[in-house]
Amino acid sequence: MKTAFITGASSGIGRATAVALAAAGYQLVVAGRRREPLDELAQQLAPVPVHILTFDVRDRAAVETAVAEVPAAFQHVDVLINNAGNAHGLAPIQDGDPADWDAMLDGNVKGLLYVSRAVLPCMGEGGFIVNIGSIAGYEAYANGNVYCASKAAVAMLTRTMRLDLLPRGIRVAEVAPGMVETKFSEVRFKGDEARAASVYQGVQALQAEDIADLIQFMVTRPPHVQIAEVVIFPAAQAAAATVRRQG
Repeated sequence: MKTAFITGASSGIGRATAVALAAAGYQLVVAGRRREPLDELAQQLAPVPVHILTFDVRDRAAVETAVAEVPAAFQHVDVLINNAGNAHGLAPIQDGDPADWDAMLDGNVKGLLYVSRAVLPCMGEGGFIVNIGSIAGYEAYANGNVYCASKAAVAMLTRTMRLDLLPRGIRVAEVAPGMVETKFSEVRFKGDEARAASVYQGVQALQAEDIADLIQFMVTRPPHVQIAEVVIFPAAQAAAATVRRQG
């Protein structure tokens, strides 16, 4: 049985991807900061084999320790989904909170690097890494400054990883979603549910399952096929800050 390793699996895109890849025949290593939702996910997916890891991707030592302790049955990783990440705040650069900047750069960029470096020794020829980026990595928008920069880094890291890992026969791809209705905005706005809900008002946004379906398709292509970069929008969105709202 092939193994998929998914970060940020406790909710949103990560959780939906775990469900989709389990349905595609993968056993799973699911990682997140909170144990309880990961336990619930494992129960939901039974009898699919699931190994749970709890760590913050920003903590390099915790990442390395957790990956080193994965049981032998899960140690050959066929697919890595670098999904964990975050957005904090929406302010012009002069008013930004340095703690928010650290959280985004440490999670979105350094966390991806820490996890990839720890997992790559477990991955051989035919492996596949999918990094979850954002349209924000391709198009700047007002007050998005550091978040946009962090996702631009994900886009460039994906391209350079693809070059570096080509000799090992490992495919590397990025999925860059536009508007997806998850807890993303609630986190960005620090629990302000009304403000978070307004982001999706009048728009049929993408759902986490839409992104998971795309990821499942990408990683199950024949070994000679690599879908390298995908930008995915809801039909009501044409660019990062261009959305058609109705109602």
